[in-house]
Amino acid sequence: MPEVQIFQKCIAAVRTNDDFLTSLASDAGIIFDLSPDIFSLSKKVKACHESNKKLFIHLDLATGIGKDKSGILFAKKAGVDGIISTRVSIIKLARELRLFTVQRFFIVDSQSLETTIESVKSSKPDMIEIMPGVVPKVVRRIKSEIAIPVIAGGIIETESEVESMLVSGASAVSTGCKKLWNMK
Repeated sequence: MPEVQIFQKCIAAVRTNDDFLTSLASDAGIIFDLSPDIFSLSKKVKACHESNKKLFIHLDLATGIGKDKSGILFAKKAGVDGIISTRVSIIKLARELRLFTVQRFFIVDSQSLETTIESVKSSKPDMIEIMPGVVPKVVRRIKSEIAIPVIAGGIIETESEVESMLVSGASAVSTGCKKLWNMK
């Protein structure tokens, strides 16, 4: 399995081409593309790798790329460094194809927290992303039961929120807040 290490506190989460270009010039070493498409994928992979960055695509949100084994193979052949998905089946397939995986979870209540823990034990992603990422108590609970890196994502807009999540056990945060992408 390819290894990915997080060296910065913030992962650039991008939706637009302008945000993607800004992220290439940032200190963020990992870019989460939340709106990948079949036509620009190879170009984005090349730009990321030339900028010494890793590109993860959110397969659930991709256009023109199947949410199946063929779609994952396409992404792998295009050179992506990892797949993001909320779906256990996608995570399992991507792992079988030796791609790095980030499984994304939305924690809205205590039941979704329990479901998340059970799902991670089943799918065995390389990392998980917890949303919204401003709930330190949730990150602490998950870290106490699961020994994989946790990324906190969503609604993180200040350096103090980043620091709070890191203190609670998150390995990094993913954010669309450009001013945080250069945070050391």
